[in-house]
Amino acid sequence: MSVNRVVLVDAVRSPFGKAGSLYTGTRADDIVVRVMRGLFERNPKLPLDQIDDVAIAAATQTGDQGMNIGRSASLLAGIPHTVPGYSVDRWCAGALTAVTTLAGAISMGSYDIAIAGGVEHMGNHPMGELMDPNPRYLAEKLVESDALAMGNTAERLHDKFPHLTKQRADAYALASQQKTAEAYAVGEIQRDLIPVAIRNPELGYSIATVDEPPRPGTTMEALAGLKTPFRAAGRVTPGNAAGLNDGATAAILASEAKAKELGLPVKAILVNFAFAGVEPEIMGYGPVPSTIKALAKAGLTIEDIGLFEVNEAFAIQVLAFLDHFGIADDDPRVNIHGGAIAVGHPLASSGIRLMLNLARGFEKHPEVRYGITTMCIGLGMGGTVIWENPHFTGDTSKNGKAK
Repeated sequence: MSVNRVVLVDAVRSPFGKAGSLYTGTRADDIVVRVMRGLFERNPKLPLDQIDDVAIAAATQTGDQGMNIGRSASLLAGIPHTVPGYSVDRWCAGALTAVTTLAGAISMGSYDIAIAGGVEHMGNHPMGELMDPNPRYLAEKLVESDALAMGNTAERLHDKFPHLTKQRADAYALASQQKTAEAYAVGEIQRDLIPVAIRNPELGYSIATVDEPPRPGTTMEALAGLKTPFRAAGRVTPGNAAGLNDGATAAILASEAKAKELGLPVKAILVNFAFAGVEPEIMGYGPVPSTIKALAKAGLTIEDIGLFEVNEAFAIQVLAFLDHFGIADDDPRVNIHGGAIAVGHPLASSGIRLMLNLARGFEKHPEVRYGITTMCIGLGMGGTVIWENPHFTGDTSKNGKAK
């Protein structure tokens, strides 16, 4: 059996909001439906009746994020009823898992075109809503209590790596805000935002066009003065962590042959991917083993990677990843347009945000052949996808050897 090459045709997202703020009065499914429609509008060559499947992720699958949102959102978005759909839950890596699961089906030839997406309305569905952890977790000491609170796992990473100080975490967070502000100033981020109609109970209807969370005026002094809510005299603060957010993402995946047949663009080529587990108490370390595993499967090394999109659930989590691979905190290859600390992290949607940022990076850097998107996942996991740049020129003078 031959293996089909899988490509990312396009990816978009909604503006991200602070939980219960920008999207107060707006349903989660309406956000992802608008994003899907926006994706189709800017890809008019995509025949909706030829889509083989739709996978939409949500970490909390109840209410307006329930009822098999992959199927229900598809119908609402105008996809023909002959196209099936399903929902995905791997917590923060929901959209990333939607992509890799669909990619597997495309790779083996079962699908030609698929839609992946993710949505999280943390205003409507606070983290942990209706969750009922089995008491055996704690009674049988399968995990420590910290494993069930993501902020506490970040503090534990600081414990594990004391040289990764709060000051370094704050400096990294400041850089994320600055890079995001710079990207906004030149219109980089806005290109992939789908405007969403919103309704405020007091102010009425308007249009969301930009991210709400960024704080471009952030300073080291301000970050240093923030409280540490997860531990007295701790190191994790609201300034060096992603916030609680609402938003959605969507992407078109296809076989390379089908994309060529239909005249669809190619923004990235999927090389390989991997998921891995770590101790739940240090869940933020997950991207390290998942990246090691993915690189091995692809026959690559970390030196072959020219761009990194690492989800910034917490600054310490990114620093631990960079530290393991000997990459500087301020390496210009990492999160070139900033990350979740600035723009937000609506849980299950974030994996595709990483992909669209990487795709834009590929356009700007034809000397880069390979890039990765990676993220940590609650209860001790990591996920990594390796991508190839379709714009690669073969000139690796700025990025080491070609592979």
